[in-house]
Amino acid sequence: MTQHVRDKEPETAVEPGRVRALEPLCLTLMAGAGVLFVVRPEFYEAGVHLFASRAASLVH
Repeated sequence: MTQHVRDKEPETAVEPGRVRALEPLCLTLMAGAGVLFVVRPEFYEAGVHLFASRAASLVH
């Protein structure tokens, strides 16, 4: 983001430096989830089941 644009948008909710600091953490969490999906697929199935049952309970 250029300095000119940053000056025109003071209400931006996320600071660029903070995003850069959180990016490695998010990538690590996503990589861990991907490995868990491959190694233990029953956790993925349980998560899908939990999400579906919660969504169904909201509809009814």
